[in-house]
Amino acid sequence: MIPKDLLRKIRRIQIRTSRIVSAAIAGQYHSTFKGRGMEFEEVRNYEIGDDVRAIDWNVSARHGEPFVKVFHEERELTVMLLVDLSRSHQFGTSHQLKQELAVEVCATLAFSALRNNDKTGMISFAEEVEQYVPPRKGARHVLRIIRDLLYIKPRGKGTNLTGALEHLNRVVRRRCVVFLVSDFQARGYERALQVAARRHDLIPVTINDPREVGLPDAGLIELVDAETGEAVLVDASDRHLRRRYSAHAARRVERRARVFKRCKIDSIDVTTGEPFIEPMNRFFKARKARL
Repeated sequence: MIPKDLLRKIRRIQIRTSRIVSAAIAGQYHSTFKGRGMEFEEVRNYEIGDDVRAIDWNVSARHGEPFVKVFHEERELTVMLLVDLSRSHQFGTSHQLKQELAVEVCATLAFSALRNNDKTGMISFAEEVEQYVPPRKGARHVLRIIRDLLYIKPRGKGTNLTGALEHLNRVVRRRCVVFLVSDFQARGYERALQVAARRHDLIPVTINDPREVGLPDAGLIELVDAETGEAVLVDASDRHLRRRYSAHAARRVERRARVFKRCKIDSIDVTTGEPFIEPMNRFFKARKARL
C-alpha cells in the first residue's frame, strides 16, 4: 500500500509537470528527436510533382506506367532515464532538494515522451544499480516511474556513474535517447561515458545547488560531505575562504565540461530553486538548430 502523502506528492508532480509539457516542452521535444528514420509504406501511381528519385523502376516496368515508393517517418523512440539517487541529492538550500528537482525533470521528460507516443524506461543508481524499469508506454507506466523515484531508498551513499553506465549498455541493446540525471559528484567515469555516448544519444542533465558554487557570508558553518560523512567547520565570513571555495567549484565544473566535450555530448544544467524549463528549452532549440 502506497502511503497517502506519497500519493499526494505524485499527484502534485503529475499536475505540475503535465502543465509544463503542455505549455512549453512537447513541441520542442517532438521536433528535436526525430525517431529511427523513414519506413517504407506502399507504392502508388506517379503524380505530377512527385520526386523522380522515388520511382520504383521494377514495379513501373511490370505495370507499364510509373509508380513511386511512399515512406512515412518512424517516430517511435525509446527514452531511458538514468537517475542518480546518491546521498548528495538529499541536499538543497533553495526550498528544494536536488532529488526533488531531479524527479520533476524526469517526470517532465517522461510525460513529453508519453505525449510523443514513445516508450520510457528507468535505471536508478547510487553506489550500485538500484532498479531497472524496462521501457514501456502509457500514463500508468510513467506514474510508476515517478513513484519509484520517490519511494526507493538507496542501499549506498556514493555515486557509481561507471557501474550505472555499464549496466545501461548491458540491458539496453538498441540505440535510444538516454537522459543521465546526476550531480556528477564522481570521478573516473569518462571511459564509460564515451562508450555509452557511442551506443546511444546520451544527454547529461546536471543537478546543481547554489551553495555548491558559493558560500554565504554567514560566520561559522559546518560543511558535511553527504556521501562520505566527512565534516569540517569553516568560517564563512572569511572572504579569502569563500573565494577559494568558489574557485574549487569552478574547477570542478570545468573538469566536467571538458569530459562532456571530449565525449562530444551536449548537456543540460538545472539548479534548485530556479525554473528548469528554460535550460531545457535552450537545449532543445540548440539541438534542433543543428539538425
